[in-house]
Amino acid sequence: MGYVLRIFLLYCGVIPFSFSIMTLVLLSTNLSLAVIAITMMLVSGIAAGVLAAMDRQLPEHFGKRYLPVVFPLGYTVVLWAVCMLISGGFYGSSIWGVHTLLQIPFLPISFMTSFEGVGIIYLLAPLSYYSAFLLGYFFKERTRQPRIVVHRKQLVSAAIVIFLAVGVGSTVQWQRSQTVLPSYGFEHGGGYSSTDLWPYEVSNPSNRLPRLAEEAQFRIEDSKDMLILDGAEAAFPVYSAFAQATYDLTGLGDSKAAFVSFTNTINAYERLLNGEVDIYFGAEPSAHQLEMAKESGRELVMTPIGKEAFVFFVNENNVIKGLTVSEITDIYSGKTQNWKEVGGKNKKIVAFQRPENSGSQTLLEKIMADTPIIKPLKEEVPRGMGGILEQVADYRNYENSIGFSFRFFATGMNQSTGIKLLAINGVEPNEDNISNGTYPFSAHLYAITLKKDNTKPMITPFLEWMQGPQGQQLVEEVGYVRLSTP
Repeated sequence: MGYVLRIFLLYCGVIPFSFSIMTLVLLSTNLSLAVIAITMMLVSGIAAGVLAAMDRQLPEHFGKRYLPVVFPLGYTVVLWAVCMLISGGFYGSSIWGVHTLLQIPFLPISFMTSFEGVGIIYLLAPLSYYSAFLLGYFFKERTRQPRIVVHRKQLVSAAIVIFLAVGVGSTVQWQRSQTVLPSYGFEHGGGYSSTDLWPYEVSNPSNRLPRLAEEAQFRIEDSKDMLILDGAEAAFPVYSAFAQATYDLTGLGDSKAAFVSFTNTINAYERLLNGEVDIYFGAEPSAHQLEMAKESGRELVMTPIGKEAFVFFVNENNVIKGLTVSEITDIYSGKTQNWKEVGGKNKKIVAFQRPENSGSQTLLEKIMADTPIIKPLKEEVPRGMGGILEQVADYRNYENSIGFSFRFFATGMNQSTGIKLLAINGVEPNEDNISNGTYPFSAHLYAITLKKDNTKPMITPFLEWMQGPQGQQLVEEVGYVRLSTP
């Protein structure tokens, strides 16, 4: 009994817990949590296994000697497999909190895992330690004389249990990997933007925003009269250019950002309905956003200020040059899942989407009409302690992927490399085809306001100026298509 207690309490309890704490200390280095944790667990596990095998009071029976050593490893993989089944492989599930409590020796590492969002460490830390512990114990114990007889049936039984548990958990992980990708995340705009907006900031003295040769015919000199602008990421350069041309921003310093803000489509719509924003810039609102406006008693006024193409793109090495509208519908409904079905290579189609209620996703839903859209690819994103969230995965330029966006964002603002825009029904998404309406997925860029709830006097003349010659000049020079040919 003393031998079993020493194995469980000392070698599989106190020692791994101590080295888990040491792992946290080493996090001050530039190495990742995964690298430090696995390295520490492997080294300490082997050392603990060797020490355990040097015990002078080892049981003489093979099963009694090895069962306490093998059990922690089996327990680890079985517990992981059960949690994977319950959570569906999502490491943000509350079941992983239970898992942490049932793996107390690794509590410090699990604590940090919840911060960093690398959920697989829940498994890798104890698995590394107990595997190394078993190996260290086995090789040291086999050097002892006299050797005890190995019971192969017992070893095979334990191996089968471990193998099945690993197989079950891995299967769940593989199935999840078909729709969920590793975290990508946004690095810009306070986490709202997928691209760097600094080149389009009005507070950037060397920004790349277009400028009028003459003074704007509409001006707002007093900061008290300045309207608060917000909108979609792809529209940010447009309304930044409008503000730079019409607002007297001298002497405002950091407060410029209060008038020319960016919180992305979803948040900007909510801010508009809440009265925090005077004008929203972007594509037409989604059905859900229209319902939000209706429920809040607000009426939206949509003023078109430019034209744009809603484009689909693929990796530049993809042999596909264009698709039909029906082929797009079949891909995003899941009916077509391989590029060979539309004239490409025998590769599975990886179809990316955008978050619900974003401008581009709203246009995809419009194209799909009543046809259901397949479940989008997602990613796990850490959001603080225990806050691993699922969100729609941003586009990755895999060789077999397809994505969509607005033409200007994909080719100008984001300056994506390695992609090519697809012709739709044989029509290229160029300025002429967008302007004359022959490109099937042409769309308007809108300035959206509240009809009755916002009576600020500057709104109407500002909107009229946007549709006038100077406003349209800026729209075109930013990279969009003007409403009509001058």
